[in-house]
Amino acid sequence: MNTTLISHPVLRQLLLAQPGKLIGGALLAALTAVSGMALLGLSGWFITATSIAGLHASTAILFDVFGPSAGIRLLAIGRTGSRYAERLVTHDATFAALASIRVQLFRGWSRPEAASRLLRQPAKLLFRLTADIDALESLYLRLLVPAFTALCAALLAGVALGVMQWQLGLGLAAWLLAAGGGISWSVARRARRPAILRSRAIEKLRSGAIDLVAGQTDLVMAGRIDAQCAALGRIDRSLAQADFALLRLETAAGAAYGVAGSATLAGVLLAVAVLVQQQALSVPAAALALLIALTAVEPFAGLRRGALEAGRMLLAMRRLAPRLEQQEVATLPMDAAPGLRLEHVSAAHAGSHVAILHDVSLHIAAGERVALIGPSGAGKSTLLALAARELAPLSGKVSAPRACLFTQKTELFQDSLRDNLRLADPAASDAQLWAALQAAGLDDEVRALAGGLDTMLGEGGLGLSGGQARRLALARLFLHESTLWLLDEATEALNAGTASDVLQRLRARCEGRSLLIATHLRREAALADRLLRIRDGRIVEELRRGTDGFEAALAGLRGD
Repeated sequence: MNTTLISHPVLRQLLLAQPGKLIGGALLAALTAVSGMALLGLSGWFITATSIAGLHASTAILFDVFGPSAGIRLLAIGRTGSRYAERLVTHDATFAALASIRVQLFRGWSRPEAASRLLRQPAKLLFRLTADIDALESLYLRLLVPAFTALCAALLAGVALGVMQWQLGLGLAAWLLAAGGGISWSVARRARRPAILRSRAIEKLRSGAIDLVAGQTDLVMAGRIDAQCAALGRIDRSLAQADFALLRLETAAGAAYGVAGSATLAGVLLAVAVLVQQQALSVPAAALALLIALTAVEPFAGLRRGALEAGRMLLAMRRLAPRLEQQEVATLPMDAAPGLRLEHVSAAHAGSHVAILHDVSLHIAAGERVALIGPSGAGKSTLLALAARELAPLSGKVSAPRACLFTQKTELFQDSLRDNLRLADPAASDAQLWAALQAAGLDDEVRALAGGLDTMLGEGGLGLSGGQARRLALARLFLHESTLWLLDEATEALNAGTASDVLQRLRARCEGRSLLIATHLRREAALADRLLRIRDGRIVEELRRGTDGFEAALAGLRGD
């Protein structure tokens, strides 16, 4: 395989994922086209030769009808079989290659800051994972395979006519490559801009529509609903203009291929007429040449759709390449040793280089409970993000075991209650799920539901109260095999009774685990053996349980 062709990371990932199947599919596609050309040419030759042989009794008796008819049957059956096999192989290979690219893309996103990036740009990342990868499907099925098929058709036509007269074969092959390839290249070049505009407009339209539906209440309250609708209308009009431009190009390309086919047929007709007149070519052979020329342009016409989408493919390749270039994703390794250690760590918000944490050093031993206290914006949540490996430090070293983050925001999905729990442990049995629900104090309420564990939740956990959703997240925490629990305002917005019960259950299950708690609340900080006061991104005070300072700091926090 040409190393220049696969030097691009997206092409390399696509073509090397299933190389045998991809090459086999392309060969089957070419075989189908070539069989069709041979079938039509042989049929034309046979009909013409039979007609001429029938003019005289002697030639009619001697003419072999069985060989050509057997060849026609073989080509007809072979063409049907190769067409079926080609569809199976090319689509199977394409889907397997795209699945491999999706895995690679996920690995490219499975880095520090992945979750925060997903929250900032959900529509953008979803578009990369769906529409952009779908564009790569067209790259193989509608561009690479048709181009290879057209090349094989041009070579076959050149060889077939070259056997009769080499100048005719060489001229036909050169004309097909120049005309068919030139039309495709011209269409691809002219379609690039509208195809890119169309792809971007679809992405903006989807994102804007989601924002409109999800945030319509806020938009109405802010008086921005009409502006949002007007913006969507402008995007839709630009999408319609791009569609119209592509439609015009498709029509023009169809007309150009039609003219090229007619010119090819006319040129070959004149050439074989001269050769027949000079008795350099038989009439049946002339019919064969004409019918091959008639079908030779058709494979090039199959490039039309791929040429129209070439701009979209190039845009997708450009947008996906940065993540696919990273063969080894630089994820931060999880340490086997228990406890958490930060050594002279500085950190900033995702995408920023302005430090929020400055030269922070911290060690939490296995089984130790530590609470971070301080004003909002001091850096408590940033420190938790470092411990969770969700954020990469600007400098310093982070050594942490596998951690699980439990926050005031419960992330639940439109799925069954069972599958929402199994996010923490995909292999968990129903018995383990019920045990986790019991530990979280939710088992009786789940048993009372008609569907039990199979109860379907709506988007964001719709169907559960706020307290039930928090307890479900707590059960998920209990299922997660981690030695470090990170609690970020875990009982915020819960009533005092529910919050007290949740904290008691956390205390009962945290034996042997390290806890790092970011909080403003006295009830949460009371879980800790040590308090760390953070101010302006620095640890300014450390207080241990049993000291007057610890009790004074605890009393200064917000009560229930």
